[in-house]
Amino acid sequence: MAEPTDVRIALSTASVYPESTATAFEIAARLGYDGVEVMVWTDPVSQDIEALRRLSDYHGVPVLAVHAPCLLITQRVWSTDPWVKLQRARAAAEKLGASTVVVHPPFRWQRQYARDFVDGIWRMANETDVRFAVENMYPWRYRDREMLAYAPDWDVTNHDYRHFTIDLSHAATARTDALDMADRMGDRLGHVHLADGRGSAKDEHLVPGRGTQPCAQLLERLVRTGFDGHVVIEVNTRRAMSGAEREADLAEALEFTRKHLAAAAVRVPRR
Repeated sequence: MAEPTDVRIALSTASVYPESTATAFEIAARLGYDGVEVMVWTDPVSQDIEALRRLSDYHGVPVLAVHAPCLLITQRVWSTDPWVKLQRARAAAEKLGASTVVVHPPFRWQRQYARDFVDGIWRMANETDVRFAVENMYPWRYRDREMLAYAPDWDVTNHDYRHFTIDLSHAATARTDALDMADRMGDRLGHVHLADGRGSAKDEHLVPGRGTQPCAQLLERLVRTGFDGHVVIEVNTRRAMSGAEREADLAEALEFTRKHLAAAAVRVPRR
């Protein structure tokens, strides 16, 4: 029998979109996820710490991470000031007992924020035990044109951050080697968004195992290197024709992740 690992597997609330944050807690509990990562977005419940605490308590599902509202559609959520967004994300994580705040690099048009971002993230990281894990992104592409939409860089390993989030779907879209990126992150890899991709210009977020990304190999590497963060299933289920189909996709993603983490625990010694 495969040995268990210490790595906890969370469900991103974004994985149930267009269903609600509350639905994500319900599904996570029913399928046996170890927790959730709350994507703070336009759903009012995702922005309400007390509502999130009640959902967590009711379903017995802890909040393991908070994804700050840094998407295009969340430009006005919690503030138009990006630093205020991060302060509120940190406060939410502290109050909910989450260990990590996930943050994207700034958009290039956020010039002042981008200019101060690396130093500012260090300042915020020094003020809390919560990890600020900066996530790799990708160039935007249209036909044969490429636009660098993020600053100081979509490849976060080109800058000095205390912790990183690696997202394998983003690596696929960037057409970069995810395992090489994980090597560059080294022991600063603090958080994982597990999803697959096939190198499309669109950020696909496929169920792990349905694309070309080294999802299984990365999971094995996490066990081998004594990874102490969380693995978060962040997949796109918008095309699911029913709640049952969505839930089946999320169950498949969880089974894939557990299987490869557990198999790695048997095959390779943990540090």
